[in-house]
Amino acid sequence: MYIVKIPFVNGLGKTIGCEKAGNAVLEAFRDVHSNEQGIPLNLSLFDLEEIHVDNSNIEISTDLIYKNSLKMFETQPKTIFLGGDHSVSYSTCKAFLDHCKAKEKFPCLVVFDAHADCMTPMKEPTHEEWLRALVENGFPSQNILLVGVRNIWKDETVFLKQNNIRYIKMNQFLDNLEDTCDIIMEFTKGKETYLSIDIDVIDPAFAPGTGYLEVGGLSSRQFLYVLQRINKIKNIRAVDIVEINPDKDKNNMTVKLGAKILGELV
Repeated sequence: MYIVKIPFVNGLGKTIGCEKAGNAVLEAFRDVHSNEQGIPLNLSLFDLEEIHVDNSNIEISTDLIYKNSLKMFETQPKTIFLGGDHSVSYSTCKAFLDHCKAKEKFPCLVVFDAHADCMTPMKEPTHEEWLRALVENGFPSQNILLVGVRNIWKDETVFLKQNNIRYIKMNQFLDNLEDTCDIIMEFTKGKETYLSIDIDVIDPAFAPGTGYLEVGGLSSRQFLYVLQRINKIKNIRAVDIVEINPDKDKNNMTVKLGAKILGELV
């Protein structure tokens, strides 16, 4: 498995601290000796890389993430990106889209997030608009599924409806956890799949180390169950884990959860 740190933040100053997440999660990963499938874990067995960004130059860093990600999609069967905030996903998903086009395959994006991230985008999309910018730059909206959203702005609701972007609200998600997993797996069928995990999809009682806390989320146990189910999808090409902020964490809970999530993706 190829693990790539991207210590990039573009959150208008609101996500400073997320650039430390990659190192923190990998350090915590050293204490995860096996995953829940019984597979032994050892960090030395994985290929580790870092995209060396300059957070003082957003435009250059965005382009650098795109170019490096594109090369990885061309050479690696599966890549895990460790952000950074959610703006990272704009460049990695854009590279994923272009890779799929070149290979004449259908791209699919499943986003676990408390928020829609579909505000009107800036020139270099921040963590609040990256998904809308991605759609406006050609990602097929019918191949996007938002999971676990529970705080959507009015303008975002309009955009989602106009572009036929499917989303599963938290209450619908919890009505039947197994059925929802089946829906996600069916949605990805026959498509190259990218999973984007914003840690705030999980309730802040279990993941307090993030910038935009939204109560009423999944428990860590529920999310790990979902992840274990959908990780059986054979065509997952990439996953990102974003918005973990060690500076805002409590007792390293969120960082350790990030390490646990990483272990379950093996």
